[in-house]
Amino acid sequence: MPRGRWHVEHHRADRIGWLRAAVLGANDGIVSTASLVVGVAAAQASHAGILLTGIAGLVAGAMSMAAGEYVSVHSQADTEAADLARERAELEASPAAERRELAAIYVARGLDATLADQVAGQLMSHDALGAHARDELGLSESTAARPLQAALASAGSFAVGAALPLAVTAWGPPGTLIAWVSATSLLFLALLGAVAARVGGARPAIGALRVAFWGALAMAITAGAGLVFGATA
Repeated sequence: MPRGRWHVEHHRADRIGWLRAAVLGANDGIVSTASLVVGVAAAQASHAGILLTGIAGLVAGAMSMAAGEYVSVHSQADTEAADLARERAELEASPAAERRELAAIYVARGLDATLADQVAGQLMSHDALGAHARDELGLSESTAARPLQAALASAGSFAVGAALPLAVTAWGPPGTLIAWVSATSLLFLALLGAVAARVGGARPAIGALRVAFWGALAMAITAGAGLVFGATA
């Protein structure tokens, strides 16, 4: 490698937090709203009633996703903070024992005991808590829990996802609304699965098939429920 030049690598691990929340939100927005629309349409509701139900589902779903994701990820953040606080106290109480613990981790990963002790000593002199957080607890900046980011990503992506079948509901022909919403929603889901897989470094075709399959199953079950309860209403 020429002197003065760096080998730059781009990894996808730093996308895990927001990508998971965004994909989950968009997928849930499409599936739940399309299923809701299809189920209500199968029960012979009016076009205005179907659209109103879909809008209510979008608002309620986005708020639910935001609240649920925030609470869930905040619990993770609290656990991480508690682990770091305990590790900080252990470092203050017995730094030598903590150095031996860190060196043992490096030995288990393949270093000889002398080199492992040297590495542990140098890393702890630079950032003792950071070294233990990373190598003992498995915590890093790229995977740290971010509750607000996850909540906003989930709510926003849910709303965007839900808006797609809602737009089809608003502009689609009422007589064939179920077919239109089902077909376009499966297309949206397949595109979402492919894009999410591509961003995450996986095979787009597999991601598209996986997401579309579960979306089709959800809409089929909801449509069946709508037919049953619509017939008995």
